[in-house]
Amino acid sequence: MRSRGERGLTLMEVLIAVSLVGLMSIGILMSIRVGLNAMDKTNKRLMANRRVLGAQRILEQQVMGIMPAKAECREAPDRPGAMMIFFQGEMQSMRFVSSYSIQEAGRGYPRILEFQVIPGENSQGVRLVVNESLYSGPLSTGASCLGPSTDPALGGQVPLFRPIQVGTQSFVLADRLSYCHFAYLEPRPEPEIARWTARWVLSKLPQAIRVEMTPLEEDAAKLQPLPVTLPLHVNRDVLAPYTNTR
Repeated sequence: MRSRGERGLTLMEVLIAVSLVGLMSIGILMSIRVGLNAMDKTNKRLMANRRVLGAQRILEQQVMGIMPAKAECREAPDRPGAMMIFFQGEMQSMRFVSSYSIQEAGRGYPRILEFQVIPGENSQGVRLVVNESLYSGPLSTGASCLGPSTDPALGGQVPLFRPIQVGTQSFVLADRLSYCHFAYLEPRPEPEIARWTARWVLSKLPQAIRVEMTPLEEDAAKLQPLPVTLPLHVNRDVLAPYTNTR
């Protein structure tokens, strides 16, 4: 038996204290969860912005590093090949040789780059992918060229290329796009103004390349892929012979 001078806690007081501690713990856990979710969303947004900036920078460096290259296009292995400029310019396909690659940046060997627009994952929008292969001369570029072909619309010879193969080694430059198109600036004699064309068939390089991209979903909180217009600073005639006149 306790004396009247001793004090203690009743069962009701214990239950109230435990309930208060439980409520405080739930509040703390909810605050931590909200903070972690906000940090995760911020990290994802930062990573998405970095991917957009990185893809645009890679694309700019690859196009700015374009090299004048030839291709020995053979219709058959036992026949001599026709020497043509190596540049394929289509609305959703593009091929050229560049001194900049994703693997080695600007410090490695020249690479043959193949850009292709393909359907996105689960048929949601489109994505831009690129293939890289080592450039070792006209025979390496000629492997993707089928030779000259007559274009009825132009009434002349244009290079015919093999379709670009997309596989597990293809690098995704941009994803979840509403559309992605290539355009090429064609110089015109004065007083005419240079014009943009969706297909390049001339035996020289264009003055500039434009990559038009629009995101599938507009999000003001994220960086969006923007159209990129890149001038080409190559003024050499690829097919003209260069000799030492000294």
